[in-house]
Amino acid sequence: MTRALVVIDVQESFRARPLWETISNPKIAHQVDRLVRLARRAGDTVVWVLHSEPGSGGVFDPALGHVRLLEELHREEGEPLIQKTSHNAFTTTNLQQLLTERGIRELLVCGIRTEQCVETTTRVAGDLGYDVTFVTDATATNPIAHRDAPADQSVADLLADPRTLSADEVIRRTEYTLAGRFATIATVDELEAAATSRA
Repeated sequence: MTRALVVIDVQESFRARPLWETISNPKIAHQVDRLVRLARRAGDTVVWVLHSEPGSGGVFDPALGHVRLLEELHREEGEPLIQKTSHNAFTTTNLQQLLTERGIRELLVCGIRTEQCVETTTRVAGDLGYDVTFVTDATATNPIAHRDAPADQSVADLLADPRTLSADEVIRRTEYTLAGRFATIATVDELEAAATSRA
């Protein structure tokens, strides 16, 4: 097949942060697993991407043990696993080479965070000429603090600040930004229905 599912940063690093309690989609692993099973049945390549910040001492530092898939997800033997150190999955990895070698021109993308690593990867992929589908309900994010909010504010303060952008609004804005420019927006249900109709 010439299609790949790219699963971006669905990793324990996020669950290790206090901000996880505000995640838009706490069952993201379930949605991602549905996509992974769909891709495997279709014979598509599944590429797993993890974000890594070696030496940082934070939750993305591999030395702390959180840079691994959420425990609900299972990678099969032979499925590529790459680690990135930039927001998008291309710049600091061999992802483009891997896709080129397999003749892949169409990508499905999902993961954490909707507007950050998943959106950035989608934009770069679009610029590189890939036909990208952004699977919006298989992404997750958190509310975003106002630019003037203190960097060390608590989760409670984040949620109480009227300037905070809600996770739902972040996702809505991301869909508006990507649709028709960088990607097609789809849901897991829509992709499953399309696969069933082709069968």
